[in-house]
Amino acid sequence: MDLEDGAVAAGPRVDPARWRAEFEDAFALVAGRFAGRPARLRAKAYLQGLLSQTERKNGWTIAEHAGDVSPDGMQRLLNFYAWDADAVRDDVRGYVIDRLGHPDGVLVVDETGFIKKGTRSAGVQRQYSGTAGRIENCQLGVFLSYASPCGRALIDRELYLPASWTCDRARCAEAGVPERVGFATKPQLAQAMIERADGAGVPFGWVAADEAYGNNPGLRGWLEDHQLSYLMAVSCSFAVATHAGHHRADALVADLPKQAWQRLSAGDGAKGPRLYDWALIDTVDSHQVLLRRSIADPGEVAYYICWAPHQVPLRELVRIAGARWAIEECFQAAKNEVGLDHYQVRKYHAWYRHITLAVLAHALLAAIAASKRSASQAEKGAP
Repeated sequence: MDLEDGAVAAGPRVDPARWRAEFEDAFALVAGRFAGRPARLRAKAYLQGLLSQTERKNGWTIAEHAGDVSPDGMQRLLNFYAWDADAVRDDVRGYVIDRLGHPDGVLVVDETGFIKKGTRSAGVQRQYSGTAGRIENCQLGVFLSYASPCGRALIDRELYLPASWTCDRARCAEAGVPERVGFATKPQLAQAMIERADGAGVPFGWVAADEAYGNNPGLRGWLEDHQLSYLMAVSCSFAVATHAGHHRADALVADLPKQAWQRLSAGDGAKGPRLYDWALIDTVDSHQVLLRRSIADPGEVAYYICWAPHQVPLRELVRIAGARWAIEECFQAAKNEVGLDHYQVRKYHAWYRHITLAVLAHALLAAIAASKRSASQAEKGAP
């Protein structure tokens, strides 16, 4: 691997020897998942390509970075070699928790779009992509990220298959979708990933998500049944049962007295603290509704439904609301730095393989960044 390239990807002040050691440690965790030396060497080269400064991280450019004359070897890795992407995913999750795990961790769910041409890539169709902000011909991936005081990284992924796909088994077979894979909503995919994380002993206190998940009563009910605290955005029309009766969420704002609002930061952003005005309303069914109002435009209000087995103060809920932005930062970093969206594969299992290796590459960068922060803090605290 080009150590200088790798060092730049992880940050300009990472020592090449340290970078090499971090890379080798991370790859050692998954090396045994690849049956045979050719598959292991290809996987290692693919990961190195994802971490390189190559502008586009597709089969051709990764092959060129590895010194190959064609992308055939990299395509064999994604399409034909025997290895279990789910087992690698589990290894990546363990690596992230080992490096970033904290009792105050938050599981954050969100989806991201992958713009594609044609109709043959698994799950592709014209559908709304929040990434593009419009309807596009794209695939949608639902992801789970882990955010803690130590850092943040992606830990799980699922490809969303629209009903137009799962109702056409011949089309699914052509794209390599297993017969056992049926239709699942995005909240159902999110639930499966949260269940895996919880079952694996991931340390977390909260689940956070946007309104596509917060508006889903099935997901909220499942989390409550399993005593998992959550804070999820909901639409302005979300029905809230208060002691004064049933109301839309947006109708509650006008009745709040001025003293109900507190100005608090939801964490630091690129321009400093993310300051908003916040208010909290208790419901008659053991939930709380958190309101976030823009300081610059008081008419701009966001709504969250919250549930926990115990009473939670406003400041803690604001912290959780701020943690939800972590997954957007993960998407941006994973796409810009390790080619999460640069793949050129059509088959169902090949999508999972590329995405999983990209998630591993992003986790490595997150771990290195966390280690650098820890070392810097230790140095500042030294006498």
